[in-house]
Amino acid sequence: MTPSPNSITQLLVEWRDGDETALDRLMPLVYQEMRRMAHQYMRRERPGHTLQTTDLINEAYLRLVDHKGMRWQNRAHFYAVAAQAMRRILVDHARIRNARKRKVELVNLDEAALVGQKRSTDLVALDEALCELETIDPRKSRVVVMKYFGGIKDEETAEALGISTATVSRDWKSARLWLLKAMNPKA
Repeated sequence: MTPSPNSITQLLVEWRDGDETALDRLMPLVYQEMRRMAHQYMRRERPGHTLQTTDLINEAYLRLVDHKGMRWQNRAHFYAVAAQAMRRILVDHARIRNARKRKVELVNLDEAALVGQKRSTDLVALDEALCELETIDPRKSRVVVMKYFGGIKDEETAEALGISTATVSRDWKSARLWLLKAMNPKA
């Protein structure tokens, strides 16, 4: 049974207003959607990634619980924040992994050239480009996070951002082009 958007929104409001039991009632209702979002993220990761879907959900849950003072607007807003939390977790994980590789791995000059080429498709590079886009156009950056990382539909993205679905579609197309150019400046 799919929970109604209104019941999720109501529980978010109750949680925001200090009802700790509302969180316990909320999580079972949003778990499947958070699992779908986490699965979307993990599908884009390299094979053998040390984080599993469940780990990503659990870490996102812990970060969401820390948002006690958050002024939740509705379920779409909650999922947008969850998508952002999952993105941050994966980027942090990638940065730690890359830092370890820099400290431990020695490569010859030919291998170093290959590593430099791979970086353009790396999650860290995407995050850097997204951060740059955010300074230029925050709304487009949020659209990318919600759609690409969270797998959130245009209608829910529009609802969470208070814009039309046509604007979401336009922002998505132009942001993808901008990111492609930012991540591949020589292309």
